[in-house]
Amino acid sequence: MTDYPHIQLFIDGHWRDGAAARSLPVLNPATGDVIGQVACAETADLEEVAAAAQRGFAVWRRTSAFDRYKIMRRAAQLLRDRVERVASLMTMEQGKPLAEARMEVLSGADIIDWFAEEGRRAYGRVIPARQPDVYQLVVKEPVGPVAAFTPWNFPINQVVRKLSAALAAGCSIVVKAPEETPASPAELIRAFIDAGVPAGSVNLVYGDPAHISSYLIAHPAIRKISFTGSTPVGKQLAAMAGQHMKRMTMELGGHAPVVIFDDADVALAAKTMAGSKFRNAGQVCVSPTRFLVQEGVYKDFVAQFVMHAEKLQVGNGMDAASSMGPLANPRRMTAMHNLIADARQQHGQVKTGGDRLGSDGNFWSPTVITELPASARAMSEEPFGPMALINPFATFDDAVREANRLPFGLAAYAWTRSARTAQQIAASVETGMITINHLGLGMPETPFGGVKDSGYGSEGGSEALEAYLNPKFVSQAGLKD
Repeated sequence: MTDYPHIQLFIDGHWRDGAAARSLPVLNPATGDVIGQVACAETADLEEVAAAAQRGFAVWRRTSAFDRYKIMRRAAQLLRDRVERVASLMTMEQGKPLAEARMEVLSGADIIDWFAEEGRRAYGRVIPARQPDVYQLVVKEPVGPVAAFTPWNFPINQVVRKLSAALAAGCSIVVKAPEETPASPAELIRAFIDAGVPAGSVNLVYGDPAHISSYLIAHPAIRKISFTGSTPVGKQLAAMAGQHMKRMTMELGGHAPVVIFDDADVALAAKTMAGSKFRNAGQVCVSPTRFLVQEGVYKDFVAQFVMHAEKLQVGNGMDAASSMGPLANPRRMTAMHNLIADARQQHGQVKTGGDRLGSDGNFWSPTVITELPASARAMSEEPFGPMALINPFATFDDAVREANRLPFGLAAYAWTRSARTAQQIAASVETGMITINHLGLGMPETPFGGVKDSGYGSEGGSEALEAYLNPKFVSQAGLKD
């Protein structure tokens, strides 16, 4: 088994502990054991990292797009070369099955590659002028040093999108990675360091999230904020950033509806959506949660979905036989317990699961609940765990009404054989992303973001790179030598 390292800060080209040498324990969610320590940044460290990012930006922005591309491509290959070690660390600290961790690392390398290429094509434009001998240009300039705040559910994926977009655009970055899963993002940062990024262009801190965010967001050196996490925290950070006129990208919570119409391929829908629901033990911002199934296929879909849920092997992610690992922390266990207790009080039908598994670690059984009224907490609060809620609907309008009932709008799913129905549901659901008859979210080249209380901005596609660039208009009259 991979040894778990002591995780340090990375500031201005150096790995080191915080100024007060404080650290926090890192727990293995499968056992509850302490497996390591992560260093904590103090105010002095944050001041130093902001200054380092400003100096790093001055160097990195002058590095040509082609040279930035070459460094990023080297980092991607280093990440691929180290996949086994990084995946093992991720499973030890986060809990997901090793196969899922390995896939996340390799997907992270693909994201780096894509942004490296896209950064070479951050074109401006020429605007035809109204007068002769006048040139009107739009040039794209990097926005400046970035502060990025990321959660624990995808320790590589959530960092690599922000890191890659920032570097491809010519920005420097300070990553505040999660204290609960610090080793895998540290290895991601190490790949960039070993690939040759200049000192100060990439920095990494851990510590008290509230202290770090309030300090960095207000710091004059930081010009852009990117946050992935819960809606309540996102609103607080957005308000803080707004006070300082900082550009923001917010990828917040969701409660994704899944609409299954009578004409859907029920067997394929049940198999595909069960796999998506229980990936990473349901701790996924775009996890399908509210399943709205038309009455004609409702019983069939429930039976098949329950069958797939009961086939899952829940266990330590390091065990090759495990298809679902533990929840990442005890907080999620408490949340699942409370939501399911409320669902039972609201007369929801627990078709399978609904309980903790064993006494060690944070293992929870894959859970399917049907006939749950809208008044139940789980129908409005993001479960962020292995819980699927399945209810019948009668008409298209009924499904749309429920899909749009909540203030969230991150992801949605639909299954139908009708081209007309597919077009109508895509146009009717209030969401930043919708995938129909397959799983098509999260590729590097496609937008990734939500609407309403699920945030704003994109973490994928060309839209993600634009968030790190300022357009500058240059109007120049004819000059003489």
